[in-house]
Amino acid sequence: MGKVKTRHVCNACGAESPQWFGRCPGCGAWGSLIEEVVPTAIEAGPGRAGAATSRSRSSGPSAPARALAAQPLAAVTLRSRSRLPSGFGELDRVLGGGLVPGSLVLVGGDPGIGKSTLLLQTARSLAARSRVLYVCAEESAQQVKLRAMRLGSPAPQIPELDSDPELELDQDPEPEPEPDGELRSVNATPNAAPQDLYLLAETNLDLILAELESLRPPVAVIDSIQAIYLPAMASAPGSVAQVRECTAALMRVAKRSETTLLIVGHVTKEGAIAGPKVLEHLVDTVLYFEGDRFASFRLLRSVKNRFGATHELGVFEMADVGLREVRNPSALFLGGRDGAVSGTAAIVACEGTRPIVAEIQALVSPTSYSSPRRTATGIGHNRLLQILAVLEKRVGVPLSRLDAYVSTSGGLTVEEPAADLGVAVALVASFRDRLVDPHLVSIGEVGLGGQIRPVSQLEVRLKEAAKLGFTRALVPKGQPLRIRGMELIPVTRLVDAIATALAGAAIAEPPPDRDRPPV
Repeated sequence: MGKVKTRHVCNACGAESPQWFGRCPGCGAWGSLIEEVVPTAIEAGPGRAGAATSRSRSSGPSAPARALAAQPLAAVTLRSRSRLPSGFGELDRVLGGGLVPGSLVLVGGDPGIGKSTLLLQTARSLAARSRVLYVCAEESAQQVKLRAMRLGSPAPQIPELDSDPELELDQDPEPEPEPDGELRSVNATPNAAPQDLYLLAETNLDLILAELESLRPPVAVIDSIQAIYLPAMASAPGSVAQVRECTAALMRVAKRSETTLLIVGHVTKEGAIAGPKVLEHLVDTVLYFEGDRFASFRLLRSVKNRFGATHELGVFEMADVGLREVRNPSALFLGGRDGAVSGTAAIVACEGTRPIVAEIQALVSPTSYSSPRRTATGIGHNRLLQILAVLEKRVGVPLSRLDAYVSTSGGLTVEEPAADLGVAVALVASFRDRLVDPHLVSIGEVGLGGQIRPVSQLEVRLKEAAKLGFTRALVPKGQPLRIRGMELIPVTRLVDAIATALAGAAIAEPPPDRDRPPV
């Protein structure tokens, strides 16, 4: 038996090295090189090495490679491709209007966040109109069926979920055994078990590809890509080489057979999709399913989409019958707003093309340490430090010896600078113990010189705020707009915006037995 050859592959960028280094020579990541066995001979298979072997046998070692004939762009024929509705309006919005035939969609998220639930409900909805293959590589077919029975009928067939959560549930608490020994679903409905939904409990990629070729489903779900392996490769399932080759083989099948593939990907403790970075470059769409698994709300974000806009946001709620869509996320992030608390301000953030009204909460208090603490939840920490420095230098608010805590309501993450003005107003309102007008919304970017800079999609933001009952808005000067029922207050400097927001504001009453800091 010959000597086994090994190589080291970076699990962050996919770079290969003949020896181990503490730092990847390709991307500079520390401790990311993983040793794997080099495949010596691959007779056949869907991987790149198998394809190269078949090509060399057919054309000979000395035959030159022949490229396909190039053609002008105007000569390329287009075929009409209608998108497939997934059954979730929020998912279709994030995808850009629905599933594109022949596309490869990667869905990532933390363990237990609801990735399999979302895709199983989507598969059940699609199975009512076309054939769907669900490859459960981490569960048995019986476990997937039990989860499907618990979820009930597809989401589009549950009318008025928000008004009656128990609408589709049977009141019989004890499931009766069927003649074949299986259990009947407690919430069984005529459409509870679609006949066109096929389950395949398999991890061998060759068998999965054979089933895809035989069944020819318009949509297939792979759960998950880290559990599938290519038998021709010696590395373990989930390794860099296995994930890369399996994804490349599935991509070729999707493009050739016009099958839409939905792939589940695990994430690392840093929140990135596990495996090589090339995995995200191979697929057409990358979706992240976020949220606190101990809470009921989930956020679906699009970070890459070749067929639609990126950074779109879909909001779901986890209930006992599965995931439900949240039609008005602005009302969700403003829910429970208390107008009698100082240090709050309303903003309008844009996630892709969707405006979302959210509340910024700030707390400024005397510090007990030699250096004050700065904590930001939902906004960038460096952004908070920048706003605090501008407030102290340009506005004259002494915050250098005070603790500052800033958070967004509902767990929303705001990355755009349009929320700067709202953060500054909330910080000064907390410092002065003032109540900001609950019908005022603040929109604008704060510059280092204390100026208010223009933001994009201002009209869309203002219309969303007016729809929720806001009557006044602080906006950057130089963007003339007219919104019915809303008073627009243009400002150019941060000090003027804060003076306008706190003008006539009532002083918050302190709770009993509280030592008020000097203001």
